[in-house]
Amino acid sequence: MQWSLFLLILMGQCSFFTCRLYEYHVIEESKTWKDAQTHCREHHTDLATVYDVTDMTRLRDSTKNQDEAWIGLYSNPGGDNRRWHWSLPGVEFNDRETEWGAGEPYNGQPRENCVWLNNKKLTDDECTNERKFICYDETKKKNKSFHLIDNQMTWPEAQNYCRENHTDLVSGRKQLKDDELKNKKQFWIGLFRDTWRWSDGSNFSFRNWEVFEDEEDDDDKKCAMTVSNGKWGSDDCNEIKPFVCYDDVVILIEKNKTWEEALTYCRKNHRDLVSITNLDQQRWVQEKAKEADTTHVWLGLRYTCTLGFWFWVSDEVVRHENWASDGEKDGCGMSAAMDTGGQHKWFKKAETEQFNFICSKR
Repeated sequence: MQWSLFLLILMGQCSFFTCRLYEYHVIEESKTWKDAQTHCREHHTDLATVYDVTDMTRLRDSTKNQDEAWIGLYSNPGGDNRRWHWSLPGVEFNDRETEWGAGEPYNGQPRENCVWLNNKKLTDDECTNERKFICYDETKKKNKSFHLIDNQMTWPEAQNYCRENHTDLVSGRKQLKDDELKNKKQFWIGLFRDTWRWSDGSNFSFRNWEVFEDEEDDDDKKCAMTVSNGKWGSDDCNEIKPFVCYDDVVILIEKNKTWEEALTYCRKNHRDLVSITNLDQQRWVQEKAKEADTTHVWLGLRYTCTLGFWFWVSDEVVRHENWASDGEKDGCGMSAAMDTGGQHKWFKKAETEQFNFICSKR
């Protein structure tokens, strides 16, 4: 085990295979949601953002001594503000690739905010209706990736079932096009829409409601909080509660520099160019990359001609890879840059090119 990774483990930030690029801080002083947001932005990064089930567990463990605590999720009401999300973290919604049925999505009343597959076409519906559904497994430990559940449930019940017994509801165009599903008809899928946003501007789709927040209520409960069982609820944003901030340990630098210049800048002002050693880190870094004003951002991955392999400048092991299949060969004077749009793949670029870059802060 490398010394840098060992230090992170001692700091409680990661296990050997799951290292996060951010950490939570519970603030016991009670504030309104807006004042909590201001505090977090002044002293940390922002109010807590939650990416997936692992984050949810970390957040739940952090707040186990609090009955309620604000997090960074708030509602921006209005039909035009609703956004579609896939339930499975990391799968991004692309309307251009979504095969809706005729006249869909239909903005009916009550709100039709959940989606089912109807003869290979997507149809929105009330989330409280009951249907069969399909769960997805992230790994093939159970020898298959998809599981048709014949019991009919509401969409929130189906989502909870899949997360407890598998990974999540089937999500994304790639999964829906899988051969295993070609003869399956009329089932809930992991597509939903809502008006909830994260304070830091990230578009993460993960929700963990105790009671599914589907409708645009007439009351003032527009800010999200954790509750005693680890689930989430909502309340009037003017109520005062403890809250959870997070510290981001990576930062986007919106300066155009060569790879060597970027490396020097990170080491002088922060710690190093960022390393990506697993899928969770990839997803977090790509959120930062979306805000760049160049086509790519430099990463801390470099090719050595002498030894003939790629290495992270932070001495992390290259165990996770996300290379683009562009046919570019390894070569001297090349380093890795992440695409800031599309699929956020890694590209082999000449070190003399100039891009924004991402630094690690610790």
